[in-house]
Amino acid sequence: MFSMGKMNHQYLPLFLATCLFFISLSQTSSNTSSHHHCLPDQSAHLLQLRQEFVERNYSDYSDYYDYYNGSYPKMKSWKADSDCCSWDGVTCDTENGEVIGLDLTNSRLNGPLNSNSTLFSFRHLRKLNLALNNFTFSTIPSEFGQLVRLTHLNLSFSFLQGRIPTEISWLSNLVSLDLSFNYFNYFVGGDYHYKLLVLRRIDLEALIQNMTYLRELHLADVNISSSLPQSLANLSSLTSLSLSSCHLQGEFPWNIFLLPKIQTIDLSYNNELIGFLPKFLYRSSLKELHLRATNFSGEFPNSMDNLGSLNVLDLSKTNLFGELPNSISNLKSLNYLDLHSSNFSGAIPPSFGNLSQLTYLSLSYNNFHGQLPSTFGNLAKLTSLELDSNLFNQEVPSFLGNLTQLEQLSLSDNNFGGIFPIWLTNITKLRYLYLSGNQLKGPIPSEISRLRNLFALVLSQNSLTEAIPSNLFTIPSLSVLVLDQNQLTGPLKFQNISSSPLYELTLSENKLNASIPRSIANFTKLQVLYLSSTNLKGNVDLNIFLELKELRELRLSGNKVSVSKANINSTLPKFLDLQLSSCNLLEFPDFLKAQNELRILDLSNNSIKGKIPKWFWNVGKETLYFLNLSVNLLSKFEQPPLVLPWKNMQILDLSSNMLQESFPILPLSTIYFFASKNNLTGGIPPMICKVRALQILDVSNNQLIGQIPQCLLNLSNSLVVLHMRNNHFQGNLPEMFINGCRLKTLDLNHNQIEGQIPRSLVKCQMLYDLNLGNNKLNDTFPFWLESLPELKILVLRANGFYGPIWDPQINFGLSKLHVIDLSHNNFSGKLPSEYFQNWSAILRFTGKDKSQPRYMGGDSNYYKDSVTIASKGLEMDFVKNLTIFTAIDLSNNRFYGEIPNSVGNLKALIVLNLSGNNFMNHIPSSLGNLSELESLDLSRNSLFGEIPQQLTSLTFLEYLNLSQNQLTGPIPQGGQFLTFKSSSFEGNSRLCGLQLSKKCGNNEIPTSEMKHESSLGEGFGWKAVVIGYACGLVIGLLTGHVVTTRRTDWLVRNFGVNLHR
Repeated sequence: MFSMGKMNHQYLPLFLATCLFFISLSQTSSNTSSHHHCLPDQSAHLLQLRQEFVERNYSDYSDYYDYYNGSYPKMKSWKADSDCCSWDGVTCDTENGEVIGLDLTNSRLNGPLNSNSTLFSFRHLRKLNLALNNFTFSTIPSEFGQLVRLTHLNLSFSFLQGRIPTEISWLSNLVSLDLSFNYFNYFVGGDYHYKLLVLRRIDLEALIQNMTYLRELHLADVNISSSLPQSLANLSSLTSLSLSSCHLQGEFPWNIFLLPKIQTIDLSYNNELIGFLPKFLYRSSLKELHLRATNFSGEFPNSMDNLGSLNVLDLSKTNLFGELPNSISNLKSLNYLDLHSSNFSGAIPPSFGNLSQLTYLSLSYNNFHGQLPSTFGNLAKLTSLELDSNLFNQEVPSFLGNLTQLEQLSLSDNNFGGIFPIWLTNITKLRYLYLSGNQLKGPIPSEISRLRNLFALVLSQNSLTEAIPSNLFTIPSLSVLVLDQNQLTGPLKFQNISSSPLYELTLSENKLNASIPRSIANFTKLQVLYLSSTNLKGNVDLNIFLELKELRELRLSGNKVSVSKANINSTLPKFLDLQLSSCNLLEFPDFLKAQNELRILDLSNNSIKGKIPKWFWNVGKETLYFLNLSVNLLSKFEQPPLVLPWKNMQILDLSSNMLQESFPILPLSTIYFFASKNNLTGGIPPMICKVRALQILDVSNNQLIGQIPQCLLNLSNSLVVLHMRNNHFQGNLPEMFINGCRLKTLDLNHNQIEGQIPRSLVKCQMLYDLNLGNNKLNDTFPFWLESLPELKILVLRANGFYGPIWDPQINFGLSKLHVIDLSHNNFSGKLPSEYFQNWSAILRFTGKDKSQPRYMGGDSNYYKDSVTIASKGLEMDFVKNLTIFTAIDLSNNRFYGEIPNSVGNLKALIVLNLSGNNFMNHIPSSLGNLSELESLDLSRNSLFGEIPQQLTSLTFLEYLNLSQNQLTGPIPQGGQFLTFKSSSFEGNSRLCGLQLSKKCGNNEIPTSEMKHESSLGEGFGWKAVVIGYACGLVIGLLTGHVVTTRRTDWLVRNFGVNLHR
């Protein structure tokens, strides 16, 4: 035994070489033998098969070129006078000459795969590979079921569609089945469509039941649209399962993970597939696990360390959560790990450094925090490291300099600080460096030019200073440079750049304070140039940029731009995106006449006046989808078109001009249309109802008349925002809201709408802002609005509403209500003490930081929704109302009785106005619980007794009006009360205190010459416009006369108000 073992060890290489020789000899003999066994009918059938397709070079399909790269026409070499068993792609049985294998992958076959194809005459076929051809969206013929000897069938990437026939399940000898990636995207009429193969659940079950020998099942991009049968776990020979993008539903059978031979599982991009990772078995054979963009949840299992053979682990975009265990270091074979966009948190364990085989690591978009462990420096094989959008808080750690093989380093959107790490310039293989959204400061070092392989450098949203080093522009491979939103200064120096490959340069929102050198025109490859808000010196000559023939995107907004007449017959760049907002333009630039490929054009916030020229209708006529001409001085259309001509327009903004036109006929593709603050006249044409994609319509502040078209409300299954305030619309609102209504905002304030609120509005279950104030509605209180679960803002002020707002038979309470304004109506009756107990959104105080405002209605990249809030003559028009703002205004009605004690439970309330009613009895001491209250108006009621001392605890109270009541006794002293003037208390003859001329403890009677200060807005018609953006609030008072210094301070401090008379 010993000598045998020694012999085996000594002669093993010779033994293996001998085996390889005999295997090679056997194959040569087999091929030689097969040359003598081609049957005549087999040759004839193959030649006939060749006639069924035409040859086509698939590089014509640019989107799919990668699939077909390296293709060649195998059938072209087939000759009738030669042995078919020697033909390219053909394999024969050496004993009888039958064709048993056809490999025509990537062979440029073009044409339908028909049911009468000669292919199905080869009944002895065992292996058939037709992948990477173009069968022109034909269906899979059921005749495949006749090829019952098949063990391998591959029809992937072949432009097949339709239902996979049941007969495929007859192929019970299949070991490998690949029908993946048969799809094609296309557009018809501006709509996106795609074609896929479809596999019914019943056919999937039959396939699994019959194909018991399956080792490989690849169905990626096949539309299954059902749950997976549990029987899939019975395929004990399965080694590879690929079901990505199959529209899978239900729960994934967890025991498939535990199949004894399984090596690859790919379930990616099945968003509705739920599942949990099992307790993995020791020495599992699993090598690749892909769960990206699925609904898998649970924690990262400790048993994952049993997957010692795992090479690839992708758990990105799942709902997995929790901290990563130290045992992750046991995945010794792992070379690809992607956990991005999940819910992992905590510190990264130091044991990560033991994953020495990793070449790709992405932990981006999670909640990892703390500091990176120094063991990261041990991951010497890493070529890509992505840690974006986490909570790391440190300087960029120097141990990352050990990762000398890195080609991509992405650390964006964290809290990495300090100066730019110069040691990064030693990682000379770097091609992609992303450090945006951090707190880097200081200059960009000139040593950056050492990175000669750098393709993309993104340093935006930091605090980098000083001038951009000129040698940065000479890096021979640099193609993308993004430095926007820093504090970089000039001068700009572009030298030796004639051979530069730079095609994207973004410098917006810096402090360049320099001129643009004419040498920028030497960036001959430049396609994207963003210089908005860079404080460029002097007038920027637009003609410089017209010399950049490849330029497609140019943004100069916020700079002074001069435009001279351009020769539109010369070779001008064809812009796709041109943004010249706030550039002091006085007219439409002449070179626009040649721009027929524009998609985005922004000329807003200029001083362009007069008529829109008739030639402008041809600008981007076939391509333009975003046009912003707002905030100019435009008055008319030089030649009004019957229909606005842009066929693909989606966002059109004509607001804040002086347009004196009738309502324009919109392109059918329009999604957002803004025309507020103009002088549009006439009615809204019925043609508006053919614009079925319309989501936002804002025509507020015009001179429009007539009734609101009934069909417009029929669009409520697409319409999200309808703003028509401050016009002259009249008539009743029709009962035309439909099932599936998507309206979120309905604002008809300041019109002449009559009648009642249509009850069909309850079909708009997403409605959160209903503003019908200042109309002629005549109705009782709409208790049925409680059926709107998302309603946050309700404004019914200044109408003819009447009757009680409380019904003992109805447990009324809008759970998400933030703002309610019922003022200036004829509502009446008592409010019971428990009236406010169900107003849960105002009951809750979350203690959120008001310096970080959030907004109602979600986010929008363009549109900012608005709501008007009126209180005692003060109107605030919020754009995207802050979620922290809450207000109740019941003023100027006919309520009587006691103020409900439950109002003291509204802990999140900011504004409360009950003035101008007939409330009596004492002021509830529970008002002292309203810790967030900033404005309280109880004036012009019949309240008596003393002012509760508890009100002095309202530390945020900035406005108080208790005037014109029957209050008695001393005014409480302390807290905010020390800041209030006499106007807050006048008209209460039995009050005394420091604020009044009647001091407590003497009999002094107030004189008639006592200084009179009216409450804010009373008698003056104040109008405050409050505009809320992500950066805060800016308020401007539009009309009025005088406001007290103290109240001015309140508005300035709370909303950043600038007051103008």
